[in-house]
Amino acid sequence: MSGLILGSASSYRRALMQRLQVPFTWEAPNVDEAAVKQSGHEPLATIQALARRKALSVFELHPKCVVIGCDQAAVIDGRLLDKPGTAERAIAQLRELRGREHRLITAVAIAHSGGLVEFSDIARLVMRDLTDGEITRYVAAEQPLDCAGSYMIERLGITLFERIDSHDHTAITGLPLLQLCTELRKLGVPLP
Repeated sequence: MSGLILGSASSYRRALMQRLQVPFTWEAPNVDEAAVKQSGHEPLATIQALARRKALSVFELHPKCVVIGCDQAAVIDGRLLDKPGTAERAIAQLRELRGREHRLITAVAIAHSGGLVEFSDIARLVMRDLTDGEITRYVAAEQPLDCAGSYMIERLGITLFERIDSHDHTAITGLPLLQLCTELRKLGVPLP
């Protein structure tokens, strides 16, 4: 292995990787996410396919490196919720999620010279039955426009929830570090 690359432009994932205190670089993958999302696959398969394509697109450029690709989406009623992009769409998503359980699926693919390792984390979250005012105030305060589900649980978004069931809370932020550390150790990446 000549290096570790996070195949993601996400500042949230970079911050999570920095917690591991291992040298890495990051590179935005070249993947047409809209085309993959329109493939008609069920949500888990779609998110896994995106993580795989992201890892492989960067690995093709750096075949001697270990490349981590990730994707995440909120899922409700069997439907993916895209990153909202605007305050209006964030408000609409939070209105749909309020008082209900949804899943937050995070998929990871690690491309390396010996092949591909893939895993996923599925968190189940129950949002409080928020008022329109609470939703509007939250979106104005946090601006979660680039976040799956329109919330940042690692910050003020925690106030939106009644219950969170997750094997690894870092997966909710975008990268399940518990399983990632296990897989990186198997690949010879020294971790404390």
